[in-house]
Amino acid sequence: MNNWLVQHVSALLFTLRRLRATPASSLFNILIIGIAISLPAGMYVLLQNVQGLAEQATGAPQISVFLSLDASREDAARIGGQLKQHEAIGRVEFVSREQALEQIKRSTGLADIIGELTQNPLPDAYIIYPKKLDPQTLETLRDELQKWPKLEHVQLDSAWVRKLEALLKFGRLAVLILAMLLSFALVAVTFNTIRLQILTRHDEIEVSKLIGATDSFIRRPFLYSGLLQGLLGGATAWLIIVISLRLLNSSLAGLMQLYASSFTLHAFSAKDTLTLLGFSAYLGWLGAWLSVAQRLWQIEPG
Repeated sequence: MNNWLVQHVSALLFTLRRLRATPASSLFNILIIGIAISLPAGMYVLLQNVQGLAEQATGAPQISVFLSLDASREDAARIGGQLKQHEAIGRVEFVSREQALEQIKRSTGLADIIGELTQNPLPDAYIIYPKKLDPQTLETLRDELQKWPKLEHVQLDSAWVRKLEALLKFGRLAVLILAMLLSFALVAVTFNTIRLQILTRHDEIEVSKLIGATDSFIRRPFLYSGLLQGLLGGATAWLIIVISLRLLNSSLAGLMQLYASSFTLHAFSAKDTLTLLGFSAYLGWLGAWLSVAQRLWQIEPG
């Protein structure tokens, strides 16, 4: 175990020395990787912010449940208890018929006309805030509630949710396609970089094989080289996005003041950051592995 660890540490240190020995080419490769990764990653961040802005502007979708006029307070309490225990519902707000009538008086200016009514024509109601906001879940919950006894009408305004979901779905697909294309490009960049390194060290590899070096021993520094370049490229992409968002936020602040909003663009979460770094490191490692797998078997000691 100690020998295995020493070999990997030695290979890593050797790779770092080679990267430092060729700073211009290494920096150029890392910058290419960073810029390429920042394109789909930046689009992903913007999509996340657009979704948050849309939900903030329109509010979370609600389901309004209106009880039958003949429903008693006991019926209302029973239905409220069932709603609060439902696994798909996050929060429930009760609006009594008296509250609803009072709200209409204040908002419509028809207090005189409403005051002449002999009885309250409005039913008790519940406003439901579901846990999940995707259109399919909301409509399934609405259809279920419509079958409950003592419920006269269940209203769901999910049109804007469907439009937003369709727009975000299109954006996610565009990000996925761009990410796939650029991933192939980055693997090709790393592949070509490692291939050139193998060609420049052709004689050294032959000598190493003559003295008994295994393929895994020879392969290890190249894999670390690809992995480090991918990792540093991912860190560069993260830095590009963070700086870009700060610049955009400085311009966005004035615009949001006009709309009395405090909305700002948010960068990656900790989970997204780790995913970005891990994925970029993997792409670098994959390109290096493919390159070494293609070239190493062709080199035989003369």
